[in-house]
Amino acid sequence: MTAFTVSVSNSIASIPAADWDRCAGAGNPFVAHAFLTALEASGSATPETGWTPLHLVARDTGGAIAGVMPAYGKSHSYGEYVFDHSWADAFSRAGGDYYPKLQIAVPFTPATGPRLLLADRAAAASLLAGARSLVERAGLSSAHATFIAPGQVPLFKADDWLIRHDQQFHWVNRGYASFDDFLATLASRKRKTIRRERQQALESGLEIRALTGAALDESHWNALWAFYQDTGARKWGRPYLTRDAFTRVGATMADQVLLVLAYRGDRPVAGAFNMIGANTLYGRYWGCTEHHPMLHFELCYYQAIDFAIARGLATVEAGAQGEHKLARGYEPVRTTSAHWIAHPGFRRAVADFLDRERHAVAADIAYLGRFTPYRRGPGPAAGPDTAEDHD
Repeated sequence: MTAFTVSVSNSIASIPAADWDRCAGAGNPFVAHAFLTALEASGSATPETGWTPLHLVARDTGGAIAGVMPAYGKSHSYGEYVFDHSWADAFSRAGGDYYPKLQIAVPFTPATGPRLLLADRAAAASLLAGARSLVERAGLSSAHATFIAPGQVPLFKADDWLIRHDQQFHWVNRGYASFDDFLATLASRKRKTIRRERQQALESGLEIRALTGAALDESHWNALWAFYQDTGARKWGRPYLTRDAFTRVGATMADQVLLVLAYRGDRPVAGAFNMIGANTLYGRYWGCTEHHPMLHFELCYYQAIDFAIARGLATVEAGAQGEHKLARGYEPVRTTSAHWIAHPGFRRAVADFLDRERHAVAADIAYLGRFTPYRRGPGPAAGPDTAEDHD
């Protein structure tokens, strides 16, 4: 059996990009070295913002990097989208210190992906043991791996991490040749509603452009920043990303970016920011400086479906929350996180809570699945479960 040693790196920049990306693979843009570098180098994910890099690196006996784990010491629970504020409050009332904790995740990104980045699958156990050891050595309360790719959930289960379920709404491409092909699978009333919404979005004379790769420049990032600021101010008070983060992503990952912008003449007035994976389009940010009926649905959901069909992508992940996505053809799916709690008594309490919560989430997904717009009978099944404990 190959032996691995695990160390902790306080900066993504200290890990060679080629080694990191060899472990991460090319399927998920958020775990790419370039994306994490953009977050850290731009000042978005830093100790000053409550995200202290503590990336775990597993090396084989020859010193080669065999696996890595994106991880951060957290002094709060913001920007995670798997909510544990009640756990922090309960542990504090019992006399414990919940913060700092270890967060195994991509900051500010509620998108499923690998959390154990493995050039050698045998390194998984060492990385998990390294995370547990770091919790103990650093006096942390716990470790939390969020939005875990379905295939990796069994690795956390086998290491006795507590499993938590939640839900999102994803669109599934069932081999559609066009948007009309997708619409043909919907009930007649739902199909007419979507066509009407798409028409309404353009009634004010806006032009929609989907831009990626070399078509992107700083003028687009300036526009997106204004949209992002507006949405952030309305939803969570202060945007998580700095302006420089967008420039850095544009400079290093333009081919994996899709901006869908609505123009009035030559001026963008609304936009949606997406990242392109090997099999999935990930919707992330939306904003506008002009408000128009149905424009949000067009830019964020329908244009994403158009792009996924054209590219042959299997799914669209539309981000966190939003039952309004159901009527637009996005279906409820399960998401998964895994949690290592150091304190035995607190672990038992959390385990009991999670057991009850999982049943509630399953019931909710089953209920919501009844409201998808698809025709009943032969064809798409409501509420796909795309993982063995899909997050």
